[in-house]
Amino acid sequence: MLYKSVSVFVIGTELTRGVIADKHCQVIASQLTQLGYRIDRMVLVPDDGTIDAVIRDCIDTCDVILLTGGLGPTSDDLTRSIVASIAGVTLVRDQECFETLYKRIGDRIWGANEQQTMIPQGFEPVPNPNGTAPGFKGFISKGDRLVACSAMPGPPREMDPMFFDQILPWLAELRGHDDFSRDEYSTFMIPEAKLEELCKSVAGEGIQWGTRFQDLKISLYLVGSSKEARDAMAERLQRLVGPSLVVPGEVLPLDLLTGVLKKNHLTVSCAESCTGGYAAKLLTDEAGSSSWFWGGAVTYANEAKMALLGVKEQTLATFGAVSSECVLEMAEGIRSVSQSDVGFSVSGVAGPSGGTEEKPVGTVWFGFSMKDRANQAVKLQISSWGRDSVRRKATVISLILTSLYINGDDLLDTVRKWQYI
Repeated sequence: MLYKSVSVFVIGTELTRGVIADKHCQVIASQLTQLGYRIDRMVLVPDDGTIDAVIRDCIDTCDVILLTGGLGPTSDDLTRSIVASIAGVTLVRDQECFETLYKRIGDRIWGANEQQTMIPQGFEPVPNPNGTAPGFKGFISKGDRLVACSAMPGPPREMDPMFFDQILPWLAELRGHDDFSRDEYSTFMIPEAKLEELCKSVAGEGIQWGTRFQDLKISLYLVGSSKEARDAMAERLQRLVGPSLVVPGEVLPLDLLTGVLKKNHLTVSCAESCTGGYAAKLLTDEAGSSSWFWGGAVTYANEAKMALLGVKEQTLATFGAVSSECVLEMAEGIRSVSQSDVGFSVSGVAGPSGGTEEKPVGTVWFGFSMKDRANQAVKLQISSWGRDSVRRKATVISLILTSLYINGDDLLDTVRKWQYI
């Protein structure tokens, strides 16, 4: 069978009542269009069983059915049972899903959560590391046709990774749609609107692009034309913003640092002020991080910088906490205390208050120290969309710059191209 047309159904009474806005249709449609699928319909349906009649109405003319929502533990979460009924099969417990969920929530699984481990017989469960409800995928037999069907959870933080990492590759493998080759890049610190403008300015003929916004990066997808043409477009983009802000593949800022630490068998420690421990949080997200991350110090007050890191009182009095002199002493201090191979620091004005004419909100200094390597400090002016945005960007920058510092890059040359952060 050839798979060309798709129907997307987003289930949730909160959506149909206007309580929350749909975030799925555009994401799903843009990605499937790039794969060459035709989107026949995108429908919002309440949690009242209406989806049963809607699916039956389109199944004769549709090749792929994608559903989001209705996989929760409550009585109005009917997606599993409705798909099973349409497919003419029963719901069965998937033992692996059951054991996975039991490890996470224990005896609380008995009751409403137990139904989340039930999937239509003959369908394949799709793991959900970000929630309690696994998705499922498979085929519904309709005469001489096998209609592809997938159900995913509704919350975007659960649906998005499941769709991109598991469902989209599955759909790409089906025959019949105009399958385009696709390259993925991870971009950092470039606002989505600016990334769109930059892509337009460097696009090659026949190349399309799409983006996926995430907490710490934006994924960029290039499709169409030839592999050589897509590579050339990516290289033009890297020349504009610097290669450290456009990286091939599915990469997080932490991966850039942990990769170079593991490769060189190094340990790292951090001293944070304006980021409030966010860098240390990311550095400990990966299991086994104690083998390369010693720890960190959140030295927010000047007294903490002096007491814990050995920052000189005269340095603070003369230059202030947001200065090259301070972050260099912070980086060297944490490295000395920890005896780690590398130390980095960050201190800045996160806002919304506290800025001055000389040091406005978004001014952030980064310091780096390493044995047998000259210490370095760089200043960046980060665009402020609120206190949280400055702190997040400063954290991402600290991880990227630390990886480059270890590799021996000149950080001043690197950040000269960072004009869009």
